[in-house]
Amino acid sequence: MTTIYLSLGSNMGNRAENIVRAIAALGRRGVRVTQESSLYETEPLEIREQPWFLNCAIAAETELSPEGLMEMLLEIEREMGRERIVPKGPRLIDMDILLYGEDVVREPGLEIPHARMAERKFVLVPLAEIAGETTHPVAMMTIAELLEATADRSEVRKWPDKMRAG
Repeated sequence: MTTIYLSLGSNMGNRAENIVRAIAALGRRGVRVTQESSLYETEPLEIREQPWFLNCAIAAETELSPEGLMEMLLEIEREMGRERIVPKGPRLIDMDILLYGEDVVREPGLEIPHARMAERKFVLVPLAEIAGETTHPVAMMTIAELLEATADRSEVRKWPDKMRAG
């Protein structure tokens, strides 16, 4: 089993419920979720004229290859109704592989560690909550150090736990 870290986000419909459904779908497919961060409300970055996101990070264990895991995440997104119409635009669910053990993967359509994770507070804040001392295998800095060093000044605010569906 390999320890993985994923980022999940939603800015359409019942955002919290979308994330809960995506996490449940992982479990039904044999990915064992071991930790979940709090939910965080985050402002959109590249296309600003869209609803704010809810984001979280999870730690999990899997026997899937990085490529197999990516295929599964895309399948879950499709099954939940995600349509890729506008790049960086509104989305029902978005699931990204942040870290896959200590592996480094650079293939068309798949980069692990996630190529822009160190530049995104909406990824680093939830990830630091559950894996602050984990070392990024390329930057050779902990997630907490990456969060401290990021130039991203976008707003990331903790979502009340009572709002999380369950």
